[in-house]
Amino acid sequence: MLTFAAGLMVVFNLATPYGGLIGLPITFFLKNKLHLAAHQLAGFNLWVGLPLYLSFVFGLVRDRWSPLGRGDRGHLVGFGAAAAALYLAMAFVQPTYSLLFVGLFALTCAVQVLAATANGLVSTVGQQHLMSGQVSAVFSLATWAPVTVATALGGALSQGLERLGPASAARLLFLVGAALMGAVAALGAAGPSRLFEGSHAERSLGEDLAGDVRRLARHAPIYAPLLLLLIWNFGPANGIALQYHLANTLKSSDATVGAWYAIFYGASLPPYALYGWLCTRVRLNRLLFWGTIVAVPQMLPMLFIHSATSALWAAAVMGLSGGLASAAYVDLAIRSCPRGLQGTMMMLVTTVFWVSGRFGDVLGTWLYDREGGFTTAIVVTTAVYALMLPTLLLAPRRLTAAADGEAFEEPVAASGHLLLTPVPTDGETAAAE
Repeated sequence: MLTFAAGLMVVFNLATPYGGLIGLPITFFLKNKLHLAAHQLAGFNLWVGLPLYLSFVFGLVRDRWSPLGRGDRGHLVGFGAAAAALYLAMAFVQPTYSLLFVGLFALTCAVQVLAATANGLVSTVGQQHLMSGQVSAVFSLATWAPVTVATALGGALSQGLERLGPASAARLLFLVGAALMGAVAALGAAGPSRLFEGSHAERSLGEDLAGDVRRLARHAPIYAPLLLLLIWNFGPANGIALQYHLANTLKSSDATVGAWYAIFYGASLPPYALYGWLCTRVRLNRLLFWGTIVAVPQMLPMLFIHSATSALWAAAVMGLSGGLASAAYVDLAIRSCPRGLQGTMMMLVTTVFWVSGRFGDVLGTWLYDREGGFTTAIVVTTAVYALMLPTLLLAPRRLTAAADGEAFEEPVAASGHLLLTPVPTDGETAAAE
């Protein structure tokens, strides 16, 4: 089951309009074809990403609504087909600023239901089988491995699209997106029944919408991972400011910028895989602490970079430094999910990721364009990351004092009582494989 869910997430993450394969060429299209300045591109991303900031709403849709009684399978087939249709429509319209904005906004809404479905499926598997750390590692690999490939291909694709007119370039890009979303719908139709039945059994626990919202808000364990992820993803120097610094200051080509991100994301994959091994042997609280210690100075290598070639070496060091912390924060988020609201909680994680990242871009581009440049953005980013260390104290010890496979006390939100989560049997463990 987990293997299928990982494969689904790989295809989905290749197809998103804000990912590397589609998203990076779009940012270069806006920069090179429509001639947006750094702060203008940040503003476009900020507003077109509004559905990303409301991701928890789409999580509630997934947790509460079962299309035609088909649950997650219905979401994947229906919204996968809808996203493919939107990509096709965008492929055959004139790619103006306004039409791109409207099309990407609508597409992001459809994609967020798919994201809630995929995230809810994998987090439910992690909770049911006491393997949140391993699921976090798989989740991270399935998310960032395609991003690694996509950013390399996206940069090369953007470079190739430079030779085409705006309409032809946009058409090719969106046809690729349509094909990938069609594959998501097909995977949803063909997926194993056991995976969908396991998540369907926990849906909403009989609460109405207002009750679910109150239950989530009162579930204290969710706040520590959300705050950690809010700080971790607020990197003024690690977004559009970095892209413009590479392209304008270091004179990197579009393909080189794509390669930088591919190396950065690719270098984080070994720590994710290592985390999948460590989490069964080391308690989460230790992984959180040491992962954070290594992650805080992540951006500092860029202070010593003065060429595109040396920037590629720095990307590898920076990617390695953040992998363990990222996996540990997702592990904590999965352990913190209220029963029956896994999709909503994990889409809150998505909300935090995008709100923090986009507003980090706004600050980063302001610093880059007006106040001290890229060096100031790096210093600010490092100071923000240091706030993660005291934030670790907020994580509930009952959730962090165990490794994967060990029982821990978990609040069952439907009743409000603390129950001891059982260690899975051999048969349960086999079901997760």
